[in-house]
Amino acid sequence: MKNKRFWNQFFTYVYLIFMTVIIIYPLLITVTSAFKSGNLISFDLSFEGELTLNNFRRLFNDTLYGTWYMNTLMVAVVAMFIQVTIITLAGYAYSRYRFIGRKSSLKFFIVVQMVPTIAALTAFYVMALLVGGLDTHGFLIFLYVGGAIPMNTWLMKGYFDTVPIDLDESAKLDGAGHLRTFAQIVLPLMRPMIAVQALWAFMTPFGEFMLARFILRSPEKYTVAIGLQQFINDPRQQRVTLFAAGAILIAVPISILFFYLQKNFVSGLTSGGTKG
Repeated sequence: MKNKRFWNQFFTYVYLIFMTVIIIYPLLITVTSAFKSGNLISFDLSFEGELTLNNFRRLFNDTLYGTWYMNTLMVAVVAMFIQVTIITLAGYAYSRYRFIGRKSSLKFFIVVQMVPTIAALTAFYVMALLVGGLDTHGFLIFLYVGGAIPMNTWLMKGYFDTVPIDLDESAKLDGAGHLRTFAQIVLPLMRPMIAVQALWAFMTPFGEFMLARFILRSPEKYTVAIGLQQFINDPRQQRVTLFAAGAILIAVPISILFFYLQKNFVSGLTSGGTKG
C-alpha cells in the first residue's frame, strides 16, 4: 500500500510539474519579450538585454492599440450583460416550466452547437449585409451572444436543476409570483454559475479572432485580437515586442474581473436550503 501510494503521488507531481512548465513557459516568453528594448524578429526566452517600458508607450503613441482596447472593452461588457441575462432567463424557463417544444428545442441547441463557426461564416456575412451590420460592433456582439446561447443554456439549466424546487413551491405558498420567486429566491443561489458565465462572456472578445476579423473591416474598429495580429502577420516586419506588450495588457481587465468574481466561484450554496 505504501509503494502504491508513493507511485501515485510521484506520477501526480510529475504530471503537475509538466503542466506547469507548459503553462508558464509561453508566459515567460511573452513577459520577457514585452520588456526588451529594440525589436525582436521571433519569440525567444532570454533574460539578456536591457529592460524597458518603452514598448508599452509605443503601443499607445505609435499604434491604434488604445482604440482597439476600448473597442474590445465595450464589446466585452455589453456582450457579457446581454448574454448573462438571456442565458439566465432561458435556463430558468427550461428548468422550471414544461411547455410545447421544450425537449425538441433543447436537442436543437445541441445540434446547432455541433456546427463549427467557420461553416457559418458565409451565412454571417450575408446576414451582416442584409441588416447593415458589416463593420459594426453591434452585429459582432449579436454573433457573440447568439453563438453562446445554445451550450450555455444547457449548462445554466443543469445548474438550475440542482436548486431544490421546494424553494419555488414554498415561495408560491407565501404568495410570491414567478418573477419574485426567480429574482429573490432562486437567482441568489445561482451566483456561482452566473459568475462563470459572466467571465466567459467577458473573455471571448479579447481572444476571439475569426468572427471579429470577418465582420470588422476598418482599423479604427478592430478589437485587440485583430490589432495584435497586425504586428506579426508580415514575416518581413515582425513587431514581436509590441505584440507581447499588448498581450500582457489584455490580461489586466480579465484578471480584475476574475478577482472580483472569485468569491462567487464556489459550489454547495444550496445545501441546507430545505429541511428534511
